[in-house]
Amino acid sequence: MSDAADRMRYGASALATPANAITIARMALAVPFLAFVANGGSSYWALAAWTVLAFSDGLDGHLARKHGTTRSGAFLDPLADKVLVLGAAWALVVSGTFWWVPVLLITVREIGISVFRSWYARRGIAVPARYSAKVKTVVQELAIAFALLPPIAEHAEWVHVSILWAAVVLTIGTGISYVTDGHRSFSHTGDRG
Repeated sequence: MSDAADRMRYGASALATPANAITIARMALAVPFLAFVANGGSSYWALAAWTVLAFSDGLDGHLARKHGTTRSGAFLDPLADKVLVLGAAWALVVSGTFWWVPVLLITVREIGISVFRSWYARRGIAVPARYSAKVKTVVQELAIAFALLPPIAEHAEWVHVSILWAAVVLTIGTGISYVTDGHRSFSHTGDRG
């Protein structure tokens, strides 16, 4: 029975997949989590919830590779990541834990690159994610995790502030890489046309 389940594959247009179910659950759980963080700031409960939400991204990715990637998953997974990371960062701004300037820089880059990639995708040009973009996401998640950890938030604020600014540098750097890659791909496509 489990062998049959392991062999189950979904087509590129499938919507109801195990990976998508986890992705949608992550976004649904984000709403009460973000409200809790905005009202309470750091706590061990918030840190535990954040850890589950952040690590579940790896689970939906594993299931997608196991059962087949889908167009809906390719759209929903990065959307869930952005909702969680940006939502948590802004909730921490509301709670007074994060300064709004680095969070705004990250937000502008994330939205700008999403628009940029969509624009190129409509022209048939894929701008794939680089490994550095995964590192960027992990550093963003770590900044949030440390900000939610009460001893750090209360007595060593410099830790999460430093990690947040490292995330800003990585976020902007990977954004520049995406623009460069997209421009290069667009130029090569134009040369062939």
